[in-house]
Amino acid sequence: MVLECKHVWEHISGYLDGNLDAAVLEEVQKHLEHCEICSAILDSTRNILILTADARVFELPLGFSERLHARLEAEMQDFTHRPSGSGGDDS
Repeated sequence: MVLECKHVWEHISGYLDGNLDAAVLEEVQKHLEHCEICSAILDSTRNILILTADARVFELPLGFSERLHARLEAEMQDFTHRPSGSGGDDS
């Protein structure tokens, strides 16, 4: 079984928590070895978890949340509307 990016994203939380089935874990690791996009998402998710577990409080700039959501929405739209085989590594 070869996982596509969208399937790897569904397993990021389980991967970080260490509770994936051995077969799924192996496939996710294989995918992460050659997919820069999914590796970046994994690193970003890990960093977010580290920051949110930090007891310190950070004040975000005004409008940050709205800009973040708009950027994420635009990125997802771009990714889902790409023809197969272009950009990202979905194999």
